[in-house]
Amino acid sequence: METLEEFHDRRERLNEIVLRHANLPIKRFFAVDHDVYEDGALPKRTKELLGLVASTVLRCNDCISYHVGEAVEAGVTREEIVEALGIALVVGGSITIPHLRHALSLLERTDAAAPREG
Repeated sequence: METLEEFHDRRERLNEIVLRHANLPIKRFFAVDHDVYEDGALPKRTKELLGLVASTVLRCNDCISYHVGEAVEAGVTREEIVEALGIALVVGGSITIPHLRHALSLLERTDAAAPREG
């Protein structure tokens, strides 16, 4: 299983390929996807937790990896991430358990892991 750093390197490399071939609608979608997670009425940290919950329910491990990394970078605590994953489990049901495992394993292996509360 890859680390967050390995995931980000792979994602960046593959996004470069996509954008090299992208037409205007694809480029616009990528821009919206980036912009929607910036601070607004909701802070970035909250938006990353929302993205993590949605990604877990949708069962997208790449998306989960992305949002775990962004959440950690935004200062989200381990406890907040675990609580958000609990919501994803309730909403998504037991089929999300493998993705919950993925998220928590990734978080556990993250060198710059989210700080603990308290």
